[in-house]
Amino acid sequence: MRLRKTVFVLVLVATLPVLLAAQTKYRVVTLPGLGGVFGYANSVNNRRWASGQADYTGDSIGHASLWVNGSGAIDLGSFGGPTANSAVAWPVKAMNGVIVGISDTAENQPFSNNAFSCWPFYPPFTPTGKVCQGFRWQNHVMTPLPPFVGGFNSYATAANNRGQIVGWAENGVHDPSCDPAFQVLQFHAVIWQPDGTMQELQPLPGDSTSAATAINDRGQVVGISGACGQAVGSVSAAHAVLWQNGVPMDLGNIGGDAWNTPAAINNKGVVVGFANTAPGTDRIFQAFIWTSATGMQPLPAPPNSIRSEALGINGRGQVVGLVRVPSGLSAVIWQNGAMTDLNHVTQAGSPHLLYANDINDAGEIVGEALDPATGEEPAYRAIPLPGNSSSSPAQDAAQNISTSPECIDKLERRASPMSIDPRK
Repeated sequence: MRLRKTVFVLVLVATLPVLLAAQTKYRVVTLPGLGGVFGYANSVNNRRWASGQADYTGDSIGHASLWVNGSGAIDLGSFGGPTANSAVAWPVKAMNGVIVGISDTAENQPFSNNAFSCWPFYPPFTPTGKVCQGFRWQNHVMTPLPPFVGGFNSYATAANNRGQIVGWAENGVHDPSCDPAFQVLQFHAVIWQPDGTMQELQPLPGDSTSAATAINDRGQVVGISGACGQAVGSVSAAHAVLWQNGVPMDLGNIGGDAWNTPAAINNKGVVVGFANTAPGTDRIFQAFIWTSATGMQPLPAPPNSIRSEALGINGRGQVVGLVRVPSGLSAVIWQNGAMTDLNHVTQAGSPHLLYANDINDAGEIVGEALDPATGEEPAYRAIPLPGNSSSSPAQDAAQNISTSPECIDKLERRASPMSIDPRK
């Protein structure tokens, strides 16, 4: 069971800053699920295809799902049958009908303690004990993306319009930098080329593992490089990297030596993500933006924020993500150098937007919402309304959802790729 009765009090606060200039308002549409009360959208492309995960009745199993122009959820299936989990966990910007993600299989993990990277994205956020593989989905057919020779698990994050798919995959090396309670084999970033060949993307010199999180249509790939650890971020993200023609380049940091995680790159080569602001493996990260001209720079966050994450970017440079403050989570957008809480600029009666994971070039945003009246947490699509209008005083006093720290942590697991520490 994932989240139950997460809301125990509603408070009216104006915690997050609202731009004083006129703001685009949004109409929020919740996206039907597969029978459960939980769902989330992690990706939206310029065809207005939203994808993510929706739960079955009972919310113990979730499947990768597709919503086309707000339609009902299309179940993309799984490799392990109806009782196996699958998900689209990162933004997939391709418009050629290809969707990529992860799925459990029916095969047991070869090592009893090998959890790999997939389980934090599945209900109930505990290791499933099953081998997980990345998938390529097109025309209602799900095809597995293999690991390297000697490996068992793979993970697909993103695809471009050239047919390239990126992610990471195990090889047969028993890596001593792994935490054997969670991970045994080494993993490296990979491009699955359109012809099916696998191009290995090496980590930075001195690191043992790497993982690719996004790719643009120019073939630029971003991801992480570090030690094996637990295969879910932390020390495996000692460095944020960009691979240009297969060669890794360190993108720098904003003060930390862990959790340096790019989440998205647009076709102009602008990278966004999150990174620790001080040394150590505690999750003290802040959203960042990187360009070749400025390097890595933190994005603004409210003074009382616990952490912030930039999770998606479009071709216009609009960035979306989340901010966690003591009272809860809020979806935010960064543009023109400032941050706005999206809950301040939605129509009256909209559900609370917990996080925003992706944005397309039309400015449509997707993520996960919370209906405080029912406790349901559906995927949503926020559609910009024609013209601009300043937010009303009622909207400025937006509802922030106050939850227990444990419940907020569980919400962030759905919202934050690679930002999970299984010990916390």
